[in-house]
Amino acid sequence: MSLTALVEKVDAGSDLNSGDIAIAVTLLLSEQVADEEKADFLGALHAKGESAEEIASFAELLMERAVDPMLKPSEFPGPMVDVCGTGGDGLDFFNVSTTIMFILAAGGATVVKHGNRSVTSRSGSADVIERLGIPLQMAPEDLQECLKRHGLGFLFARQYHPAFRALALMREHLAQQNKRTIFNLLGPLLNPARPSRQLIGVFSPRLTTVFAEVLRRLGRERAWIVHGLAEDTNGMDDISICGPTTIADLEKGEVTSAVLDTQWLGLGRCPLDELKGGSVEENAVTLEGILSGEIKGPKRDMAIANAAAGFVVAGLVGDLNEGIALARQQLESGQALKKLRALQSYGAKTAR
Repeated sequence: MSLTALVEKVDAGSDLNSGDIAIAVTLLLSEQVADEEKADFLGALHAKGESAEEIASFAELLMERAVDPMLKPSEFPGPMVDVCGTGGDGLDFFNVSTTIMFILAAGGATVVKHGNRSVTSRSGSADVIERLGIPLQMAPEDLQECLKRHGLGFLFARQYHPAFRALALMREHLAQQNKRTIFNLLGPLLNPARPSRQLIGVFSPRLTTVFAEVLRRLGRERAWIVHGLAEDTNGMDDISICGPTTIADLEKGEVTSAVLDTQWLGLGRCPLDELKGGSVEENAVTLEGILSGEIKGPKRDMAIANAAAGFVVAGLVGDLNEGIALARQQLESGQALKKLRALQSYGAKTAR
């Protein structure tokens, strides 16, 4: 079967089965298939609307092709968690999930942050990590040791998913045209460490329940999938302090939905512009400024709100109020900044 035949099936409104997706993945990752044909298929699938079963099947098949970092959760100091967004909201915030990885590690979680260079924003997590002097690529044994010692590590998507090289140029062209595909959804689902707990931000409220079902199929123990709103209805792939946030909560195979307003938790509302990021250099300064205490106000509050959710997902606190208190404690005590310094120092040692 060809991608053209799969396009016909999708155009007819039919969902793809696991056999169809196995064929699609093989053809998409083949350098013998034209980029135009791949783009047509991905566009048709997105126009239909990717189902939870389709997304889960893609994730499972692509993970089979990933490099396994051979991590053993039992060897690490705290529960293993990833914090990541799909991107694609077009808001160009500072790097929220990258900032909170240090807060979460300081508070007792083992953070296995999966990320990449920017595709849809000015500054991806990998870009900021690199700017902060932390190596993007660690050998699995160095990553394991870093997680044991410091409770956090960064897994660079390009290192662990070499099969994606066949798609790189096409995906870049689609991103330049603001065309979304299933690959805009898959990033948070392809962490090669396979963390049992995840906080994921999505660019559409519809995707909160879709992702919860995907993660249930993938066997996650606990996950929050969040989509925040601002006063002008702009949506973000984070918990919002500008408006309400839709949450799908997966816990032990059951999914519940809720709406959160951080005003209920004592965090003030702010205009969207207060959370804007900038260049890689500017976002790195912002991240370090929040951790050091030099930056307060809305950006700090945004980091605290999202870190609080991360602590709930990790099982380290019982609710968001406790999570906010724990996040503030890590910032005010300097422990979160120490985690950044530890990762920078560890990277310098491994680079020698």
